[in-house]
Amino acid sequence: MRLTGKGRKERICPLWPETVMLLKKLLERQPRAPDQQLFVNRYGDPLSASGVRFKLAAYVKAAAETMPTLRAKHVTPHAFRHATAVHLISAGVDVTVIRSWLGHVSLDTTNHYARTNLETKRKALEKVTVPAIPGGQPSWKRDASVIDWLDTL
Repeated sequence: MRLTGKGRKERICPLWPETVMLLKKLLERQPRAPDQQLFVNRYGDPLSASGVRFKLAAYVKAAAETMPTLRAKHVTPHAFRHATAVHLISAGVDVTVIRSWLGHVSLDTTNHYARTNLETKRKALEKVTVPAIPGGQPSWKRDASVIDWLDTL
């Protein structure tokens, strides 16, 4: 799919098969000519960033009727962008690929997502208590030959 973003930057993005299916259903309900924008406002103009935020807020409000915990969440288009970048980092996708996908000029901007992911991991580890080990020490610490061997490294 060809996307036009901030600063009129164009990106070509692959889509999941599920996304393609949903877009096909949308086009069945709201046909478009090949040269027309897919997401438009009520006047037929391309949907702006504020239009996307407005529509998302309406969908979140509707979804909160069946999922009340959404009322306390701050759901924004940027939250989706951020979560996707963090998931891509977690999946081992190269940061330069993510930079290109997000349209970042500087790799430093994209590295923020990698740091965020490490921070998330650190916080998760802090929530976990150290498991109790019967006998007080792991078996390798009780075995002097293992300790001696480790000292030689």
